[in-house]
Amino acid sequence: MDYTCRLDGAKMICTITSDRDLSAPIFCFSGMSPMTATEGGERLRGMGSFTEVALPDLKTGQPHDVVVEYTQGHRAANRAWLPLGPYLRMRDEVIALPYHPKGCVSPALPDLGLFDGLPLVPQPKKWTPSGGTVDVTGVRCSDDAFTAVAHLGQRRGWSFDGSFPVAIKTADMQAETYRLEITSTGVQITAGDYGGRFYAGITLLTLMQAGPLPCGVLIDAPRFGWRGQHLDTARHYYQPQTILDLLDLMALLKLNRFHWHFADDEAFRLQIDSFPELWRKTEFCGEGHLLPALFAGAIEAGGSYSKDTARAIIAHAAALNIEVMPEIEAPAHAIAVTHVFPDTRDPADNGPGTSVQGYQGNCVNPAMPKTWEVLEAIAKEVGDLFPFGHLHLGCDELPEDTWMGSPKARALMKEKGLETTHDLQGWTIGKLAATVVQNGQRPAAWEEAAQGSNGGIGHDAILFSWTGQGPGLDAARAGYDVVMSPAQHIYLDMAHSADPDDWGASWAAFISLADTINWNPVPDPALADKIIGVQGTFWSEFTTEDTQIWPMLMPRMLGVSVKAWQEADISADDLTRLAICYQTIWPVGPSA
Repeated sequence: MDYTCRLDGAKMICTITSDRDLSAPIFCFSGMSPMTATEGGERLRGMGSFTEVALPDLKTGQPHDVVVEYTQGHRAANRAWLPLGPYLRMRDEVIALPYHPKGCVSPALPDLGLFDGLPLVPQPKKWTPSGGTVDVTGVRCSDDAFTAVAHLGQRRGWSFDGSFPVAIKTADMQAETYRLEITSTGVQITAGDYGGRFYAGITLLTLMQAGPLPCGVLIDAPRFGWRGQHLDTARHYYQPQTILDLLDLMALLKLNRFHWHFADDEAFRLQIDSFPELWRKTEFCGEGHLLPALFAGAIEAGGSYSKDTARAIIAHAAALNIEVMPEIEAPAHAIAVTHVFPDTRDPADNGPGTSVQGYQGNCVNPAMPKTWEVLEAIAKEVGDLFPFGHLHLGCDELPEDTWMGSPKARALMKEKGLETTHDLQGWTIGKLAATVVQNGQRPAAWEEAAQGSNGGIGHDAILFSWTGQGPGLDAARAGYDVVMSPAQHIYLDMAHSADPDDWGASWAAFISLADTINWNPVPDPALADKIIGVQGTFWSEFTTEDTQIWPMLMPRMLGVSVKAWQEADISADDLTRLAICYQTIWPVGPSA
């Protein structure tokens, strides 16, 4: 069996050459959004991006072309948009087609010379050199934060423990702030908390990889308390070790919030006890499963995380001064929930309700009792598992006119004095947020949660601005705390460039390393106290193997780190120079 696929403008030409006669096979594949066949076959059905195309009989050794195109105005931007996980299905047989595309290749960085300063990302707040250097192969310090840094060094294969003395002094300082003095005879650290001591250690560890330690005084403090990185493990199941590697990378870049997105349309991957059928029926997708092979890159793919695995990830993160925030997704992005629990939808709903991903009926209905039985139980159980005390509720990309065709939802709207889809969404997410608060956690959500005549989610929720900075600024003006995560700058699943041989999404922008720093998280100084952080984001529609994420994240995660920690600007050229330094201390593919 032979298979190739190539881009030809808006068309994707898939060539199948069978090694035997096949009678009317069905060509199955996934992609980035709904697709259809325009030549060589006829589309039968699909769910979202998963598509089935009826083919004519295939003859041995005779190539057959199937022309596939995206619908709904989408167009393949690069080779990542070619059909994922192609296979043939017949009445009693499934045949995988041999297609294994390489993932992203990190772009070559221009050699702009050496960086004139400390080889650190992020850059410290202040550095005063005293002259000279000291050769240090390892440091001696019994502090618990330094023990965590030493373990991180060991995992990277770097030496940290040794005989060079480090003394730590406690002082009244802001969170995660530290003073680091390097002399020819030892190191003096002053900090007020674990985070400050830990980041002083990270700075030492990083400088030690670059050569002799420079002598002088370094004073450092973060711009934002929330410095995050998001990972979508719903579209692709990442091995727990990959998540641990990502946490290590975050720690080296002084990021302190891991947004764990394990629930979405395609799966619910945490092994909860309240509704085990939710994860058991959705942890794997593909042939023979409840959901087809959405974004799978294979006939079958998936996995789930036990509570013990989650606890291990939380503990690993805590040692690295990282808090973990889970996300459960409501009311949209819920195909997994509505397929496992059909009574979370009104059976009389005749509205269109089609999401941007092409899913129909991917929203739970707030007028259905089962919706609240499921959501409130999940919110409590997931919230109780994660000690950070923050629970992200989703609330993004609600399809237009959702619930408007539901008699039950209409009755609820009349009862509550609501008029629009946004009004009902605001009421729904506000009610769920109240449950979160009663459970002792702080709710969070995407920017759309501010919508609605009632002012949206309320309840001291944190909102994440993703379509751009405008909605975040509006939410801040309305009194919400906001984390800036603009897709045009720090959505790291976007392709690096417009090259059709690149890899990644393109709907927001093509994002270079320079683009990650060419923006201001606080464009309106009057809102400085309401914009509490910066967070990078990585969605996994394009990921079929764990190792594919590293050249997407790096070096662009350096830009996330810079915007989250530094107040002072840095030029794109200087960030490029630093990125070259970091290529030597964090090679692509940790633990690979």
